[in-house]
Amino acid sequence: MPPRTPDRADGPAVPLDVPLAAGPAPLPRPVARPRTLASDLALVTTFAAFVVVCSVVPAVPLPFGVPLTLQTFAVVLAGLVLGPVRGALAVLLYLALGLAGLPVFAEGTGGVGVLGKASVGYLLSFPLLALVAGALALPAWRRRRPLPLLVVAGLVGTLLVNHPAGVAGLAVRLGTGWREALALDLAFVPGDAVKVVLAAVVATAVLRAFPDLRPGRRR
Repeated sequence: MPPRTPDRADGPAVPLDVPLAAGPAPLPRPVARPRTLASDLALVTTFAAFVVVCSVVPAVPLPFGVPLTLQTFAVVLAGLVLGPVRGALAVLLYLALGLAGLPVFAEGTGGVGVLGKASVGYLLSFPLLALVAGALALPAWRRRRPLPLLVVAGLVGTLLVNHPAGVAGLAVRLGTGWREALALDLAFVPGDAVKVVLAAVVATAVLRAFPDLRPGRRR
């Protein structure tokens, strides 16, 4: 018996070799935008300004001349978010502005006179802190949960770079022995640990929201 030919009431014939649609087509994955020199300069400038803001907010003065500020938080955050090179450049720009005379250091000070203060060791070690923390944090961004490694990177940089330089500055400028300078420095350790944890949390949130900023991406 010959196959039945569909009439008008049956509607158009559907070819048997056409597969039925299984659902909506998947959306294309977003393409990461390449880094450019202009974007790097903008980020370095932005983070230098952020360090300024964290430096000039009202500080808590201490009797031996080194105030409590948010500088460590800003410097570690610059290293974690921008990576070692851009982070260090941002902090170097901040130092250059301050040493040139702009009132961008703690308590609204500026100029080369800050080199004679007890805080000189902490201040001059900030670029190296951003460099070390940023370099140690690079492997963290290849993990699904980078936060623990970011905290470790920030703590290692702070305790092995910033605090030893600070102790040296305290000993030289205050004329104390190394033990006395170390005892004074210990007052900053708990607060700096909290600042590092906060910097790691903020860095994780920022780079999840803006993955194009992630350190280690090539142009």
